[in-house]
Amino acid sequence: MFSFGLIARSTESRARAGVIRTEHGAIETPVFMPVGTRGSVKSVTPEELLAAGAQIILGNTYHLYLRPGCDVISRFAGLHQFMHWDGPILTDSGGFQVFSLAKLANISEEGVTFQSHLDGSSHLLTPGKVIDIQNCLGSDIMMCLDDCIQYPATRKDSLTALEITTNWAKRCKQAWRELETKHNTLFGIVQGGMFTDLRQRSAEELMNVDFPGYAVGGLSVGEPAEVMLEMADYTLPILPETKPRYIMGVGTPENLIELVALGVDMFDCVLPTRNARNGQMFTQYGTVNISNAQYKEDTEPLEGGCECYTCRNYSRAYLRHLYMARELLAYRLNTIHNIHYFISFMKQMRQAILADKFESFRKDYYQKLEN
Repeated sequence: MFSFGLIARSTESRARAGVIRTEHGAIETPVFMPVGTRGSVKSVTPEELLAAGAQIILGNTYHLYLRPGCDVISRFAGLHQFMHWDGPILTDSGGFQVFSLAKLANISEEGVTFQSHLDGSSHLLTPGKVIDIQNCLGSDIMMCLDDCIQYPATRKDSLTALEITTNWAKRCKQAWRELETKHNTLFGIVQGGMFTDLRQRSAEELMNVDFPGYAVGGLSVGEPAEVMLEMADYTLPILPETKPRYIMGVGTPENLIELVALGVDMFDCVLPTRNARNGQMFTQYGTVNISNAQYKEDTEPLEGGCECYTCRNYSRAYLRHLYMARELLAYRLNTIHNIHYFISFMKQMRQAILADKFESFRKDYYQKLEN
């Protein structure tokens, strides 16, 4: 049900374009995945996601396990039917949410015991249980349980997290192999903190387990952007060229273009949706803070030439009015634009790679920001 093939490479960087095939459709890479943590990309419908060009969305095991739970989702034969999304879905393992949200989390070789951030109830996530939950969700791409640590972290803590992540990855792979029916695939997650030799060790150990795809985790956890890029630049060439490479939780348009140049195929981040709800929109000329007084009587669309529903129908003045009045429509219209921008940005990068003009596109992107 799963395959990945490269169809073009840049001759001036490591940027590449490919196609991922899943049971629920093909995904053209490089790709940005809108985040639908709880089975919903906040404030927009699946139809609006499709109109914006979304090919695949992300759901989260931790949140969906706690609420509404597999007993509910299984009644709908999985997340696709439950949330009315027919395209591919990737589900995170929940490791990052345990790290960032859960109370009194305790990590051991067995798994992670934590208290729910919702009601304080106690839970144990093991590698096998994470696979079972994601199988219940019916995602097309599942992620191994990993031990994501804070930044900064000592070498000792980074090594411990690496060893636990490798052990869990082996058990996730075994649990996945034992599933009666396989309509999905499983990615391993590279850890190792901000230490290049540990990153290499983690990547090599996961390649020995042999996964259909690989994610680089433990980045975008508070480290400076240059450190993130350094770790990605070192790690990505170690991973197999014939398999998709996914950077988790990244990021800004600048992050995306630089990481595509390093050979990344897949991204997810809450930035376009979260910032939309805070009144910040992304355009080819930089960000727009719609609450600024200069837009009070502005009759122009948010971004000239943008084909999204918001820009085709509404002015900056109206968007500012909605946002200042805290009208719910503000969040919807702002989010539609930001998702459209991120997805269009990735499509433009892909087209530049196919034409072998990626470096020219990259240069033009930064020149527009300076104007």
